[in-house]
Amino acid sequence: MDHSPGFLKIVEHASKNVREVSVADAQAKMKSGVPVFDVREDLEYSAGHAKGARHLGKGIIERDIEKTVPDKSAEMILYCGGGFRSALAADALQKMGYTNVWSMAGGWRAWNEAGAPVEQAATRAC
Repeated sequence: MDHSPGFLKIVEHASKNVREVSVADAQAKMKSGVPVFDVREDLEYSAGHAKGARHLGKGIIERDIEKTVPDKSAEMILYCGGGFRSALAADALQKMGYTNVWSMAGGWRAWNEAGAPVEQAATRAC
């Protein structure tokens, strides 16, 4: 994907403040109960996501995270398509006082390349 220079600049700045976790480490953390949030758009999540991931799109995560994860010291992992949006979201959550947020390096692409388990969102019948 061809990202704009302005977008890349804010991602670079956010990434300096955010910890990253590999796919393998994310899977291990998930097994121990750490929640994983997919911050991609609704259609991206519905098309396929990391097995067990919950959806909180980047556009609403700041609005809904305190209801979803009230403990600001709770560990959580965020991912997006390639790691850029999740870095931005993780940086925003840290600014809100969350202290144990990770961005998954490489995002959904890395998850797939690693052959990690995936699932699709349930579709509603018409």
